[in-house]
Amino acid sequence: MKILVFALILAMPLVIFGQNEPDRFRVFDGNGNPSSIDQIIAAAGGVNVVFLGENHDDATAHALQLRIFKAVVEKYAKERPTALSMEMFERDVQVVVNEYLNGLISENHFLASSRSWKNYATDYKPLVELAKSNKLPVIAANAPRRYINMVSRNGRSALDPLTKEAKEWLAPIPWAQPSEAYSNKFKALMGPSPEAQMGLVNILGSQSLWDATMAYSVSRFLKKKKNPLVVHLNGGFHTENRLGTAEQLMNYAKKAKFIVVTMRYESDFKTFDKAKHGGLGDFVILTDASVPRSFKQ
Repeated sequence: MKILVFALILAMPLVIFGQNEPDRFRVFDGNGNPSSIDQIIAAAGGVNVVFLGENHDDATAHALQLRIFKAVVEKYAKERPTALSMEMFERDVQVVVNEYLNGLISENHFLASSRSWKNYATDYKPLVELAKSNKLPVIAANAPRRYINMVSRNGRSALDPLTKEAKEWLAPIPWAQPSEAYSNKFKALMGPSPEAQMGLVNILGSQSLWDATMAYSVSRFLKKKKNPLVVHLNGGFHTENRLGTAEQLMNYAKKAKFIVVTMRYESDFKTFDKAKHGGLGDFVILTDASVPRSFKQ
């Protein structure tokens, strides 16, 4: 039964793409010129990190992530140390992730102990299983949510009393301030109302800790390997416009090269609006908003 369930899960992305595949998404470069998945894979060969930014409930984007990761593995993993990095797991469960990848614990224990997201089975399991079957590392990249919450409520100094062991699960403290461009983008997202602006300095601090920790997690793999390649999954905002996690990476791996692929669903997904989509990534994939969401947020 487990084998059958896994086979069905792996088949889910194929079901989406079985419905006139090109009519479910369009690939553009950052300037709006038509591009392709093949061009993304080719570009991956010249960098160390491929950031795949998503809307978490975008079924088409998740299917494309699997397609891209599979192609990267097939084309590059035999010659380059390759890893999957994920916002969806926090650094303090890395040992649990490793135990599962190495076949030491059951999937049930893995899911219970790793605090997996509710959409893990439909959206992320196929990528983890692909990494597992190819004996590739999966990086639990995110900061533990409890520490993000501490900063959000009480500011950066709230982390000072943490033990040395706890701080190992975060980017080195103090982590870099976000850029002005990223700060302005974040403030605009939060909105101008007094309620939205309340405590914004602390909230931005927690957001930048989130970004910095993911970047630091990726950088640690890069520094341990020769000619490494990491495919990193995160919510689109974290890497749009090569900001956030992408720019934080430069604080820890100055020579690293990366590309940003931003995926977002749009009703008119065949049209690239330069005012709206320009520069969101080195590649921008617009997906069909009419495709049912992978889960209800």
